[in-house]
Amino acid sequence: MFTDDESTKFLKEQEALWKNTEKLSSFLGKSDQFDAVFYVGGHGPMFDLAVDKDSHQLIKEFYEGGKIISAVCHGPVVFADVKLSDGSFLVKDQQITGFTNEEEEQAGLTKVVPFLLETRVRDNGAKFSNTQPWGVHVVKGGKNDKIITGQNPASAGPIGEALVAALGA
Repeated sequence: MFTDDESTKFLKEQEALWKNTEKLSSFLGKSDQFDAVFYVGGHGPMFDLAVDKDSHQLIKEFYEGGKIISAVCHGPVVFADVKLSDGSFLVKDQQITGFTNEEEEQAGLTKVVPFLLETRVRDNGAKFSNTQPWGVHVVKGGKNDKIITGQNPASAGPIGEALVAALGA
């Protein structure tokens, strides 16, 4: 486990990574310097980034500035409670996908997470879409398709490709 070159390098260098990682707050007001923001999955965002005011502000700045906001798996939960300048939820009436309630149940973690991603974004007005559990699914929504989300780990590669295409790279 974790013996491939990328994992070995990461584990060897992780101390430098954590010491050199900047806080989200250091990026506030700087969205004009970037083309996109991408949030990774894993259960972590369910506990911190979903409710982090700096994360919400950063997402709002990017989206209202016409920049791409993107996330995969549990990552799209970061968009659920973001409010735009007009007071509406960012996800209201937007095509969004992410880790489904059914996938969370199959993983046996519905009692571990503070809430279910699918339920949360639906409650705030998202047009949640998904494919079969663990299948590949990427959707674009928002102004000019600037919200790009992927359903689960299987969607990681395809969302990367969609993000590269959206960036025109």
